[in-house]
Amino acid sequence: MVKKRAEWPQTDDYAVAVATKVAPYGAYVTLPEYGDKEGFIHISEISSTWVRNIRNHIHENMRTVVKVLQVDTQKKHIDCSLRRVSAEAKRAKNNEWKRSQKAEKLLEVVAKENKMTLEQIYDSLGWPIEDTFGEIYKGLERAADAGVEALKDVNAPKDVLEQIANLAKARIEIPSVDIDGELSIVVPGPAGIEVIRTALTTALNQRADYEKSTMDIYALGAPRYKLHIVSPNYKEAEEILQNIMNSITKGIEGSGGTVSFARK
Repeated sequence: MVKKRAEWPQTDDYAVAVATKVAPYGAYVTLPEYGDKEGFIHISEISSTWVRNIRNHIHENMRTVVKVLQVDTQKKHIDCSLRRVSAEAKRAKNNEWKRSQKAEKLLEVVAKENKMTLEQIYDSLGWPIEDTFGEIYKGLERAADAGVEALKDVNAPKDVLEQIANLAKARIEIPSVDIDGELSIVVPGPAGIEVIRTALTTALNQRADYEKSTMDIYALGAPRYKLHIVSPNYKEAEEILQNIMNSITKGIEGSGGTVSFARK
């Protein structure tokens, strides 16, 4: 994998690691996101429980996620930990890694078609997409959904943008877009509950305008309400969210209340 900016990881970063050697005192790993630089996991950082056999936790060629504890660029040494990686952090990092690998495979195709190296295609196309969308694969998903128009703000040659957009449409299956979040709504006074009910009902009446999307709002316990939107594409999902929030805000603030939305 081609790394864009950071040559070395930072302390507390999570990184993909591949075990190369396992010894009784710890495990040596390489970090593919950082040019296969070597890291080391001391046996005390293998597990939060007593380690009877280190190979029950890690073995050669095993890919896992580690937390970076310390980086010494002079000695070219990276201390890592397995035990400090939560299940959620591991899941998130693995998902990020898989998406980056999928993006790289598509970039490799475009590079080959243009007789470019992988580094060259990252510089001319991959990194500009990341600069625009925050993640290369997210940009490719948008292109798969909306075509090359989705990449109009990417600072890259038009021909390669068209190539990657066409490739994304052919290779990437867009899942339904899921927006999940929590509303906090407060309206003072005895009529507050009715004001909230009316505002939420009015907002949900917009569902008739979006036949392929679903939207639900239900109480979690005042003043908290869950908002869930499922749509076949990003554009429609964001449009629904904006319309619902505009409608709710108008109804609530017009009665002297407050409303906020926290996206999950």
